[in-house]
Amino acid sequence: MDNALVVVDDTETHRKLLAEAGRLAHDTGAKLTVLGWITPDQVDETADNLETIEQVEGTSYSEPDPAATATQFARQFAEDVFESFDESIEFAADGLVSKEADRADAIIETAERLGCDHVFVVGRRRSPTGKAVFGDVAQRILLNFDGTVTLKMD
Repeated sequence: MDNALVVVDDTETHRKLLAEAGRLAHDTGAKLTVLGWITPDQVDETADNLETIEQVEGTSYSEPDPAATATQFARQFAEDVFESFDESIEFAADGLVSKEADRADAIIETAERLGCDHVFVVGRRRSPTGKAVFGDVAQRILLNFDGTVTLKMD
């Protein structure tokens, strides 16, 4: 492992996955990138919330940059996870905005763009029928990423 990508969300399983990936990257000297992800719907919801606040408080906010928001989340999440470590974990943060249906492809494209040879991702437990009918992000990454994939089940 030379260059790893860890996809995170704000759950305990993602926290554990990131801690494991951080230790592994530190011990092997690998480059580590933490990737935050949001949907266009979440972007719209945030914009609507800001508009409501502006109307109530009479204030004004600049239009948020969705990718920057996802990157900031990834950075803060990683700092929170790594703050209890004895050693300093070096990492980069990145963010991506995509529809749920495009999530696996967007993660793979990001990993390829960054030159990653390893992806860490959390998967959800589903029945075989659920996987066949609805697909599964982790499964699609496992099948389509040209590198190593570490999967932690939620």
